[in-house]
Amino acid sequence: MSTTIELSESRKALLATTGNTIVLGGPGSGKTTIALLKANQEIRSGVLKPGQRILFLSFARATVARVAQHAESLISKKDFSSLEINTYHGFTWNLLRSHGYLMRDGRTINLLPPPEAAARLSTFKTPDDRLNEKRRLFVEEGLLHFDLFAEKAATLLTRSHSLRQIICDTYPIMILDEFQDTNQDEWSLIRSIGQWSRVLALADAEQRIYEFRGADPKRISEFIADFQPSTFDFGSENHRSNGTDIGTFGNDLLTQANIGKKYSNVVIESYGFYRGRSHLFPLKVAVLKSLQRLIKNGGSEWSIAILVPTKQLMLQASDYLTADTDGLPSLNHDVALDTEAPSLAAVLIASLLEGGPTPAAIAQRLIRDLCVHIRGRKGAKLPNQAELDLVDALDGYLNSGTIKGPKKKRTVEAIQAVAQARFDFRLFGDPGVDWLAVRDLLDSSGIDVLQQVATDAKYLRLLHKGAALRSRLNELWRSAGTYTGAEVAVRDALVQEHFSASLKDWKGIHVMTIHKSKGKEFSEVIVYEGSHQGRILRGNATEREGAQALLALRVAVTRAMKRATILTPSNDRCPFL
Repeated sequence: MSTTIELSESRKALLATTGNTIVLGGPGSGKTTIALLKANQEIRSGVLKPGQRILFLSFARATVARVAQHAESLISKKDFSSLEINTYHGFTWNLLRSHGYLMRDGRTINLLPPPEAAARLSTFKTPDDRLNEKRRLFVEEGLLHFDLFAEKAATLLTRSHSLRQIICDTYPIMILDEFQDTNQDEWSLIRSIGQWSRVLALADAEQRIYEFRGADPKRISEFIADFQPSTFDFGSENHRSNGTDIGTFGNDLLTQANIGKKYSNVVIESYGFYRGRSHLFPLKVAVLKSLQRLIKNGGSEWSIAILVPTKQLMLQASDYLTADTDGLPSLNHDVALDTEAPSLAAVLIASLLEGGPTPAAIAQRLIRDLCVHIRGRKGAKLPNQAELDLVDALDGYLNSGTIKGPKKKRTVEAIQAVAQARFDFRLFGDPGVDWLAVRDLLDSSGIDVLQQVATDAKYLRLLHKGAALRSRLNELWRSAGTYTGAEVAVRDALVQEHFSASLKDWKGIHVMTIHKSKGKEFSEVIVYEGSHQGRILRGNATEREGAQALLALRVAVTRAMKRATILTPSNDRCPFL
């Protein structure tokens, strides 16, 4: 049954509202809790008809999982089935998967997974060209890119009055988490559904760190103008880190009132150069001190987040934490890794596991998969010219059987050697053993692009997909005594990750970029910026980029429940500190 919670008069007033509503408040102000209590009240009041549900949408799968867990403590098991909690991506994909054929003259649509999308878009250099190609892929090939989910869903509901009515009748009440981060397409979708459904928006203008994907400072005022909502502002109320001055520091950051001010629960440490030691030495020292504090205070329910500004610094930090060096121990941790490189590497290795009727057939398939890996492994970042030249040469080799240039010829010869070794290789039927054996063929090839595949595949452990992949491969081997179908099975297993909202255990040590920390919370947070690369505020940042960096730092610090530590180089301190 739902938990009894003491409510202020303003929160009681919110529960009594019957129209559109917007709830404003800073990190940890209890916006999600009051929204779930509101949902519980609506469900228990009997306002929903049979088959109707309240829809709760947020951006991150981790947030959705945490909200679902929180909801279970506030809403009875019987009433919980009347609440649907999903990501914006998950909701729009379900809509498009069922009804997207209406936009393609009855033809079906298929998902274009991000790793393969990155490969497809690698030759388009400008954002407009990439967007036009995404739209072409949908219209001509029926392949839907993640970035078009909201756009196509909004178009679908705008064009189909009857479908919009069905959706609104199914979800007469919508709760929109992190509303300030919605882009124009998501806003169009919300406006379409909001014509007939009641909307409760949860927002914090000072957590708007996604302007790069279309979040607009005007979004909250647009909502107020369009929906005429009852407005509730919980301001700087703080329940996440209650009893600390973490929230105070976060709010002071916005006006730079933090400069020169001392805080009990936010510590700023300047680090210098340590001769003979890694520049990440002070970071690991800070993590060990944090561990010591949390363990000393008792219990195993602790978590530490190491937040850095860039993906490159994230991987460097992960490698250094893993290493037993500089007189410091190795530390087990998780990394919030981008999926493109390890996913494409996994598909290539699975394809090698499948093999082929001849070494030539295996080599041909390996070249095709290698081209996809080179094009897409960097995600949104385009391959360099040398990589594109190699891909063009390999594509040409598949058509003509000839290739120019000694280095490119050595690459083809190495591919042929790997293919021959795979053809001669005796599989054991143990997916773990066979996978490593095939990966080692690539690693020992002596060719950079093949060794890169092996390296990228090692990061699969950080995606926690090893068990799922082994299970799929085991099924194939048991049913046929081969790995035929492995490529498709591995691709499907990795695609499911993008829609999974399974509850992640955030205990232990976690390394991620500052942007990835949005919507999460940890016992302690350590924010680390590098002395040259990986700065919180880049040296050539525009005024707008500076404002976004400041908001991002506030988000990072306020993920902490007990303590936040910020490490900045002593010879070039972050100007926000």
